[in-house]
Amino acid sequence: MGPAAPSPTGNPSAADAAGARTSPRRRRGPGPFVLIVLPGLVTLTGILTFVALSGIPGTDLSQDPGPSQSSVSNVDGSYVPWLRRATADCPGVTPALLAAHIDQLSGWQGDTASLTEQGIARFTDADWKTWGRDEDGNGSSSPRDAVDAIMALGRKDCSLAKEVTALRTEGTVNGDIADLTLAAYRTGTDQVKEAGKVPAPARAFVAEVKKRLPRYDALVRQNPEQENGRAPGALLTPPVTALTVTSPFGSRAHPLTGVTKLHTGVDFGAPQGAQVSAAREGRVEFAGMTRAYGNRVVIDHGTVDGKRLETTYSHLAVLQVTAGQSVSVGHPVGLVGSTGLSTGPHLHFEVLFDGQYMDPVAWLNSGG
Repeated sequence: MGPAAPSPTGNPSAADAAGARTSPRRRRGPGPFVLIVLPGLVTLTGILTFVALSGIPGTDLSQDPGPSQSSVSNVDGSYVPWLRRATADCPGVTPALLAAHIDQLSGWQGDTASLTEQGIARFTDADWKTWGRDEDGNGSSSPRDAVDAIMALGRKDCSLAKEVTALRTEGTVNGDIADLTLAAYRTGTDQVKEAGKVPAPARAFVAEVKKRLPRYDALVRQNPEQENGRAPGALLTPPVTALTVTSPFGSRAHPLTGVTKLHTGVDFGAPQGAQVSAAREGRVEFAGMTRAYGNRVVIDHGTVDGKRLETTYSHLAVLQVTAGQSVSVGHPVGLVGSTGLSTGPHLHFEVLFDGQYMDPVAWLNSGG
């Protein structure tokens, strides 16, 4: 049957109208939003959700956090007194070094997947029986207790420090006590003795701990404590007339070698030939030429509160004392120079208290 004839009036017939209502419209394809934009939004949402939950693998968006910036935030000032107590009678091991050691072991995180090592100091059951105690008096001794762990690791490190100090005194090993102590922790005292220094297998471990040290030095300084109610500044008098600090105590890049490490003393700017004097009465332990320090004098001042106090005077142009000589406070020890690894005339002045390098400025009285 053919199609219906058009209406005489020119308007569509009822059949035409019905056909128009019932015939399917031509379906349009998906637009650009559906094909391009919507899948992109879904993918981006998924990525942002993943990043928020787990972070970007292998990417560090901070400027330069170093290995321990995040872990310092896990250690508030309340731990500092315990770090001090743990190292109070420990030559060569400072509160900051102990904190950096813990950071290297665990990042100050007590949780661990290990079945044998527990707590922030990663003690085994056998080691804990030797070093662990109930330090905070809560009725239990546990490596998972942060205070107990701090004190136990301090006790262990101090024991190792005494062993390597004895070896160094005998001339069996050479090196910084802190470095040798960390090496002994890592490989054992016997390997340190055999190598005569920090053995190769321990060098990376020592370097990682020392890299963390500056931030913990800052943490300890931010939480000062009075010791016996007395400031140490009254113990020493200035070794040069004007205390013009040209390089302070602390971590720095050496101006000649470029190596970043602890600047163990303070540099006082002074003209060539200026007088250098003993900061306290004592006995000259060493007076002679060294490669790095040039002409150097070391004075033993005996004990203060049961701990040995020493001062050193380096880069001297002229030595005015000899080893074994007794000196009084203010006694001439040499003249300012620039011998050894030095960029110009100055005095490199150090204070060692029980074997630990201290900031000399805090030990000098301002009145001269």
